[in-house]
Amino acid sequence: MASARENDLNPDTKIGLELPFARSRTGLFGLTETTLEQVGHNIKNLLLTAKGERLMQPNIGLNLRSYLFEQFTDDLLLQIQNEISDTMAFWLPFVQVKDLKVGMSPSPNDATMNRLDITVVFNITKNPDSLESVQVIIGE
Repeated sequence: MASARENDLNPDTKIGLELPFARSRTGLFGLTETTLEQVGHNIKNLLLTAKGERLMQPNIGLNLRSYLFEQFTDDLLLQIQNEISDTMAFWLPFVQVKDLKVGMSPSPNDATMNRLDITVVFNITKNPDSLESVQVIIGE
């Protein structure tokens, strides 16, 4: 059985499915080619999944949409960051979060007022030298 690094270096080996699903030039769905790329898709999927939404695993995910109409304060920001960190540590223990930014639109007159912007900079514990980032927008 090949290691993750060997799979990443082999251009003929695909790791997983790209999200969102889209038709690719090589087949019905797009496929990821590296472990780091697949982990990025897994993080997006985790952040966009609401608790109770996934069949047979009702505890996976976060309820980030529930924060969209809350008053955005420093305490709420810390609560959201902690919830994301705890959930990622439980469901993706092989991921090290290097930076986590959570924000809402800056002004009440902004057209994107009820939008939550999340940026996660991460690496995989087996390969600490490679950093990747994922941005997720909730409420768009």
